[in-house]
Amino acid sequence: MIISRRHLIALAAGAAAPIAARSAHAQSYPARPARIISGFPPGGISDTYARLIGQWLSEHLGQQFIVENRPGAGGNLAAEAVAKAEPDGYTLLLTTSADAWNATLYSNLNFNIVHDFAPVACISRGPGALVVNPSVPANSVAEVIAYAKANPGKVTVASAGIGSAPHMYWELFRIKTGVDMVHVPYRGGGPAVADLLGGQVQCYIGTTAAVIGHIKAGKLRPLGVTTTQRLAVLPDVPAIAETVPGYEATIYVGIAAPRGSPAAIVDTLSKQIVAAAFDPKMMARITELGDTPEPLATPAFEKLVVAEAQKWAQVIKTAGVRAE
Repeated sequence: MIISRRHLIALAAGAAAPIAARSAHAQSYPARPARIISGFPPGGISDTYARLIGQWLSEHLGQQFIVENRPGAGGNLAAEAVAKAEPDGYTLLLTTSADAWNATLYSNLNFNIVHDFAPVACISRGPGALVVNPSVPANSVAEVIAYAKANPGKVTVASAGIGSAPHMYWELFRIKTGVDMVHVPYRGGGPAVADLLGGQVQCYIGTTAAVIGHIKAGKLRPLGVTTTQRLAVLPDVPAIAETVPGYEATIYVGIAAPRGSPAAIVDTLSKQIVAAAFDPKMMARITELGDTPEPLATPAFEKLVVAEAQKWAQVIKTAGVRAE
């Protein structure tokens, strides 16, 4: 079959039309309200971040960014909804490290955190702290390790549930130290901390935001922080890594879009979120939450997501943890 020059031009124009349409769409973004979906209930730290970012984007991009809470399955319901959404920049995910370790923790997910999402930008990293009830005869990480090894299977460590950040922090600690402690999972961090304060459990590696008030009140004894360096809010508390080489555990918080979202839209969102993380008022708010500002644009955030998914996959497989 002979194809005329006019036919070739028509074919080329037809192929270019969708590209031109997407380009025009990206240039006019946002033309209507967008959604930020959070996988956790209102009032929690994830919801707080979603609303902080939503407010910033609404004020700086001229359209409402509405927070929608879809709690359930450790954040997987929200992540799946975004993964299957139209990749047009109007459905975004408030993503955390939980999405990275859920990829291995759950065996039947209908999405992949690395392949089905476009990481937009990171806003913060959340540190944790190893704390004990004051009745525990240990004043350092080395001492609590020695105490646990002298009492195998008798020392209790709480978590906020299977697959929660405190659980993952604990499993990494157990792998690196070889301690034999009894894991007591609770339905949330609140009940875990309440029983820790009451002496029903002895140890906890929780987010700094959840325990710092009790530390300052003298109700919990801090032994180490989960970052590689000491924290400004707890300058006298050493890093766990000072005793346990290679130990590091934090939670990232950022925004992701469905894979295939227009690059121009992802870039627009990324620049705004990074700008938010550098804003003095936003930095102060992040610090108030017990976290550290971590403004990472798309390329750096994507590397972080991949690295965290690989790291926690190894921890989960070594520990033999499965979601309930």
